[in-house]
Amino acid sequence: MLQFLKIRNLALMDAVELEFDGGFNVVTGETGAGKSVLLGALAILAGGRVPKTVIRKGADACEIEAVVAFGNAARADAALARLSLPPCEDGQLILRRAIHARKPGRVTINGALATLAQLEQIGETWIDFHGPGEPQKLFRESCQLEILDAFAGCAPALEQFSERFRAWKKTLAEIAEIRAQESMSPDEIAFAQAQLDAMSRVDLSDAAVEQLENDFAKISHAQELEALLSGIGAALGDDGLGAAFPQILRLAGEISEIVPEAETLARRADSLAVEAEDLRAEYAALLRQTDADPETAAQISEKMNAWLELRRKYGPAPENVRAKRDALAKRIENSRDAAGTLERAQAAADAAEKELRALAEKLHAARRGAAKKLAAGTRKILAELGFRKADFSVSLETTKNISETGTTSCAFLFSPNAGADPLPLSKIASAGETARVMLALKAMLADADSTPVLVFDEVDANVGGEIAVHVARKLADVARAHQVFCITHLPQVAARGDHHFLVTKTQTDDATKISIARLDGDPRSREDELARMLGDRNSPAARAHARELLAGA
Repeated sequence: MLQFLKIRNLALMDAVELEFDGGFNVVTGETGAGKSVLLGALAILAGGRVPKTVIRKGADACEIEAVVAFGNAARADAALARLSLPPCEDGQLILRRAIHARKPGRVTINGALATLAQLEQIGETWIDFHGPGEPQKLFRESCQLEILDAFAGCAPALEQFSERFRAWKKTLAEIAEIRAQESMSPDEIAFAQAQLDAMSRVDLSDAAVEQLENDFAKISHAQELEALLSGIGAALGDDGLGAAFPQILRLAGEISEIVPEAETLARRADSLAVEAEDLRAEYAALLRQTDADPETAAQISEKMNAWLELRRKYGPAPENVRAKRDALAKRIENSRDAAGTLERAQAAADAAEKELRALAEKLHAARRGAAKKLAAGTRKILAELGFRKADFSVSLETTKNISETGTTSCAFLFSPNAGADPLPLSKIASAGETARVMLALKAMLADADSTPVLVFDEVDANVGGEIAVHVARKLADVARAHQVFCITHLPQVAARGDHHFLVTKTQTDDATKISIARLDGDPRSREDELARMLGDRNSPAARAHARELLAGA
């Protein structure tokens, strides 16, 4: 769950630090008070892309920090490991994002620098948003199939199917490539083979090419290098420092006999003599290495010329030449046995398709069983939400073509009134009806959904009266398995919250400020807010109704 949230300089909000608990968290406030700031902060931490205009006027940057606690961090840790980010410590995920006005933003995850894309991927492990745009997503059949698969627990089977599907598509692409290529004539094969032979005369591994270039550099400058090494050897040898050191060491010893504190200097002179002799010996060894025999030098030059020619033709790096070599070899092989290659590839594709169709049938069977349970459960919840005569069903059909999700097409059908034919959700006119269908589906998915934090942004819009009470109860039911945040204008929903946060906006002649306060520790303030939502905080009837709602909750 989200334990802690810190917001600084976001929109009209100066700074706030909030502690959260599990269960049902409701957020209320006047229209235009800025309730969306809290939702915006969570979206920013989930990797949402936002303009720099979200920074509060006059500030250089806005910063959002959060601590998310997991009862079991295995899923989050697996995602962090895939992204090479530090794991959660004590089950806590620590997120921070700064958006700067005049420089790039910065993201850290568990203290490590991260990218916005990584933040977005981690966001999928801890938070899910259900806002005004959710019904539009729900209209898409691909989204409906995702909901059914989540309810059916098809994730492992679907992952296996998708992996086999990608391999099958790759084989089909290879078949298309073979068919598109013209067969090579005998002369073309001979020419390509000559190119391969030229490449085979050079070791094209990165290490071998690097060693070849180093050896060629040495023999190319052999005379110059020999003269330099001879010169430094003479300077360090008997005619240079080597001749001077015996006298230096003798004098140093005599000085230390007269001045005992000079003994340290004598030892340093002795060390210097040893180091000079080591240097002379190593330079002498280098000099011997430069004395390559003509035959070896000729072999190195020949290999270097061959490498330079390959580099000129195919690219500057060994991997470029290796890629060309492999492509040539494959094309020669295909041309020599084009019919056989195509036959083998087609046989592999046919076998893969047969396996895919068998797996798709198993997926379809699992979906068919789950569809009946999902429809029955959704109808029951819709009845609780005021649709007493509504019909909801999941229509499944088998498609001829195979897609990455199998051979199943899925459509959610809904009829709000008795006697009316169920129609696709996209045909529903009422936003209130759509919102309640979505809430019913989310309630059905609550146990299957492993995302701990669910955010509902005015999912209760366009409903009221007794229906609002049922919506509130269902949101509270979802909150038994998740930490739920709900931005609401309905007092029936607000009263059901385990924890209540009030957003207020204050204005002066030259400034506007948003603040967030927690009310569930202050019964009087919570009663005031519910009375305001009911129409008049000063009305005795509204206050009595507010107390009744709180008592009933």
